[in-house]
Amino acid sequence: MSNNEVAKSEAMASKAKSKKRAATDEGGSRKKRKAGLQQDESLLDTEAGVNLGIAAMDSQLLADYLAQKTSRFGSDLSPVELADLYISPISIEDTTSWQEPRNLEKLPEFLEKFAKEPEKLKKAPKQKGSPHTIIISGAGLRAADVVRSVRKFSSKGNMVAKLFAKHIKLDEASKNLKEHRTGMAVGTPARLNDLVENGSLSLANLERLVVDASHIDQKKRGVMDMKDTLMPLVRWLARKEFKERYAAAEKPLQLLFY
Repeated sequence: MSNNEVAKSEAMASKAKSKKRAATDEGGSRKKRKAGLQQDESLLDTEAGVNLGIAAMDSQLLADYLAQKTSRFGSDLSPVELADLYISPISIEDTTSWQEPRNLEKLPEFLEKFAKEPEKLKKAPKQKGSPHTIIISGAGLRAADVVRSVRKFSSKGNMVAKLFAKHIKLDEASKNLKEHRTGMAVGTPARLNDLVENGSLSLANLERLVVDASHIDQKKRGVMDMKDTLMPLVRWLARKEFKERYAAAEKPLQLLFY
């Protein structure tokens, strides 16, 4: 082999190695980005019942995380159906500035910090069954705990509505909404949807949706970690009337992940 041929061969080998390194680096970056959305076991505090990772997610990371979970649990859905359930980053308010624990005790303070007019949290719209705030939990037992944690916002003529199936029938929840003014409601996605569909729960005065996202059970599962809770949640958050108001110039609807 001539000197020219040797030089040419070495150059081609060097070029191939460079391409391989570039591909490896790019693949590594993709893996790192994907790993950023994976569950870090060290962030799951089962004693406190909190996924500490949620607090570190800004709007973009939360949107990506929610989309990843939706794609995983909604594997039977078409691309169009998945697109309809997508919640964009601009729809989600960034709450990474909140440095306190995301537990039940601190929930009232969290609501006050991110409400545009905190003093209104203790008031109820004149229209019955038309809350300004809806907190969404994954299960009835947890929702009952959330109700107790936000009782400071209730008063005579302003109840915290219990909109979940645990010991409360749909007819009973409907009756309570039709007969009482409520500023704040706590519920599970399926029950909330049923109450909107039957006309008992009005969304006319709704100012914010709060997802009880950080809470985990003893099996380290949160509302976004199980198909039975995640899919009803995204269907609720992706309601047409909500998506039209997220980040809107007039009467914007806040979407907060706690």
